[in-house]
Amino acid sequence: MMLKGKKFLITGIANKYSIATGIATAMKEQGAEIAIAYQNQRLLKNIKPIADKLNSSLLVELDVSCDMSIENAFEAISIKWPKFDGFVHSIGFAPADQLKGNFVDVTTREGFQIAHDISSYSFTALAKAAKPMLNDSSALLTLTYLGAVQTIPNYNVMGLAKASLEANTRFLAASMGSDNVRVNAISAGPIKTLAASGVKNFRKMLSQHSARAPLGRTVTIEEVGNVAAFLCSDYASGITGEITYVDAGFNTAAMPLNDFSED
Repeated sequence: MMLKGKKFLITGIANKYSIATGIATAMKEQGAEIAIAYQNQRLLKNIKPIADKLNSSLLVELDVSCDMSIENAFEAISIKWPKFDGFVHSIGFAPADQLKGNFVDVTTREGFQIAHDISSYSFTALAKAAKPMLNDSSALLTLTYLGAVQTIPNYNVMGLAKASLEANTRFLAASMGSDNVRVNAISAGPIKTLAASGVKNFRKMLSQHSARAPLGRTVTIEEVGNVAAFLCSDYASGITGEITYVDAGFNTAAMPLNDFSED
């Protein structure tokens, strides 16, 4: 098992359909011990059954918009895990009114700041808090999306926040490499999750993805989870600062080949 004996903190689980749930499950299957962060008490009831299934007894409340909450979360983790092997950052948010309509018309200063704070800065904040507790050969992982490098209808300010997150990944990799800590990102294709439901016309986005992707479909949280487990394992010891696409090849295709097939 790739992750036998390793300990990872997973953030961003909202329910059983979350990408973070797929990652936590894959990591558990590969031998890792899992801790789970939850945003607030309201979400805890959804997370508890998942934690039980993963045999995870370490659950910590974590609101990444609050420095004190981050400090308290890692203090709570340190009681059971003085040292651990990394974390998965699967956190992204922008106010709903920022995710529908023409980008220049709907984007506000407040919405811009919130999207970047929660979706990108939080990765740095967690890395800073975790750093003293990380074992040698630890790995940090975040989740991004194609909207970081290409325009996606209604994705708007989240595209800018994801672009920031991808740059963040590279700078963190450079900053933490001397400590033998690797930092990578997965750019997953669109998946039906609670977070994705906030993007206007998301169902249409799914159908467009399937039509253009070389594999002719979207990906699953299990497929993303398998790649995440690999990137956080010692098998990926030479990989850092990278954005790995798990999107059925969508990012490589300019248009559907089937539209140009011979009759």
